[in-house]
Amino acid sequence: MKILKLLNKKNLSIIIFFLLPSTFAIAEDKPIDIWNLDKQKIETNSETISLDEKKEPIKETSIYDMQDNKNKNLIKLDKKLNSKEIKIVGLYDPEDYGLDINMWSNSDGLKLKDLFNSIDKFNLSSDASEIMNISLLTNAHYPNKNITEQEFLKFKSNWLIKDSNYELIEEYLIKNQIVNLHPELTRYLVDKYLSQSNVKKSCEIFSNIQVPIQDAYLSKFNLYCLINYGKNEEAQLILDLKKELGFQDDYYENKISYLFGYVQEADKSVSEKSILDFHLAHRTNPEFSYEPREDTPKIIWKYLSAANLLFKIQDIEITDVEKISTIEKAVNDKNYSEEELFEFYKKFQFNINQFLNAKEAYKSLSSIEGRALLYQRTLLTEEPKIKLEFIKILKDLFISDDIGDAFDLELKKFLSEINVEDVPSNFTTFYNSNLNKKETADKKIKYNSKILHQSKLINYFNGDYAKSKIEEDLDKFLKKIKKDKKYFLSKKDIIFLEALKSDGVEISKKYDGLYEVKQSEMPADIQTMIDNNEIGAALLRIIEVIGPDKIENIDEDTVYFIINTLNQLNVDLIRNKLLLKVLPLKV
Repeated sequence: MKILKLLNKKNLSIIIFFLLPSTFAIAEDKPIDIWNLDKQKIETNSETISLDEKKEPIKETSIYDMQDNKNKNLIKLDKKLNSKEIKIVGLYDPEDYGLDINMWSNSDGLKLKDLFNSIDKFNLSSDASEIMNISLLTNAHYPNKNITEQEFLKFKSNWLIKDSNYELIEEYLIKNQIVNLHPELTRYLVDKYLSQSNVKKSCEIFSNIQVPIQDAYLSKFNLYCLINYGKNEEAQLILDLKKELGFQDDYYENKISYLFGYVQEADKSVSEKSILDFHLAHRTNPEFSYEPREDTPKIIWKYLSAANLLFKIQDIEITDVEKISTIEKAVNDKNYSEEELFEFYKKFQFNINQFLNAKEAYKSLSSIEGRALLYQRTLLTEEPKIKLEFIKILKDLFISDDIGDAFDLELKKFLSEINVEDVPSNFTTFYNSNLNKKETADKKIKYNSKILHQSKLINYFNGDYAKSKIEEDLDKFLKKIKKDKKYFLSKKDIIFLEALKSDGVEISKKYDGLYEVKQSEMPADIQTMIDNNEIGAALLRIIEVIGPDKIENIDEDTVYFIINTLNQLNVDLIRNKLLLKVLPLKV
């Protein structure tokens, strides 16, 4: 029988009386959430620790020690009283990247909101993403003008969700214990792990949360995790207390009652309201089966795929257009493999005329049949030019039905079989953009002693040069350049020299005439940010400028003011990383 049935309200109040003090001891004046009382180590056989057990041995203390302790306690109390004003949430210390704890303090929140909203429109490149992570996850005071702490924190959470670096999110949540400040981030993480059918990983998050959970959904998830850990009595007590306070969720309670062992058979109903609800339906039904629809949430599709619960494509009839369409969308979302879909396309039968006139014949067929015809025709084609024509039409058909990613890996496979020399000029762009051969990350630097920014001097930014040595070798190089009337300093040469100057590397004034710095090349708004010590805002502007592009693909003028900005901000580690991508010739 449930514990609650053994308790009257008087007894219940006594239990709460004993439970609450331990909660207050941890959470101080924070709201109590009895869903999370497991964090207070509630056990049915536990007793309150006696005061004698908590006492420490009395030590002899001088009057000076007592006064010192008093002062320390006053300092602690003062910090405690002002803790609400000093909120810092992040992962990195400012000095890790040459930043400042006040990097946001001088910025207007309205300007920051505009920048965040602008950046959110991009799928940032790896270069921009790295700077974004450093900017948002460096420990720093919140901006306080025209933006609330909650708004600023939400921008951080929204970025982490978009970036989808699960390990980084987990580290961020655990280190800062901010589950209640933006519960959407925690929910995103536990739901993602659960959609991968990884209950263990989801529940580990709750094991590391040390504050009372206030969010209703996360509280339910946490209770389920207690059952997974075999803490049934603890979970039952918390559930009963919660119900006493008005909680009601018939669907959830039915599934939980089955897991407790109170009922032999759970209700067979399936809810798509949340991934937790859906998982509980699967967990409590030994004969569970489910056929998703086109409008089934993507996260449910992911769960079905991860849990190996999807029906087999090859069992579908070619006449079941609705189901095939659903499958194509699922392939687009990577819940089925492309290989399965294209193997299924082979089941369609066409006559000889349709094959011979495929470029026109597909237009009179349904989209699904048209794609099947073009795919089969592509398989039968050896001539590169004709093959590319069919591939291009097929790709366009997928894109027109908003399932372009369903023909991705198979497309690359086709293109990889065609030699670049056999690609007609009108298909070059299509070939290169879709083949998308992975660039080797470990390209070797090819040094060129005749070009300043390609010489071995760039190793300075790797930390491989002593300051005195770089000054000596640079002087020799510039002496040669000055004598060589044919050598003109390129933009990259100037970027290189300005970065050295920024670091305090001495360059003789006799080389001043080699180039001229134009201040007009610096965007006025960025310069204003620098002058106002708006470090965070300036970094956001750089991220906005880089956007989806790799730094090495950006024009030299833009790279110039990006590096100039970082020079002025003294953010050398970020700058050096970018310089080593931009300056050297890599092969």
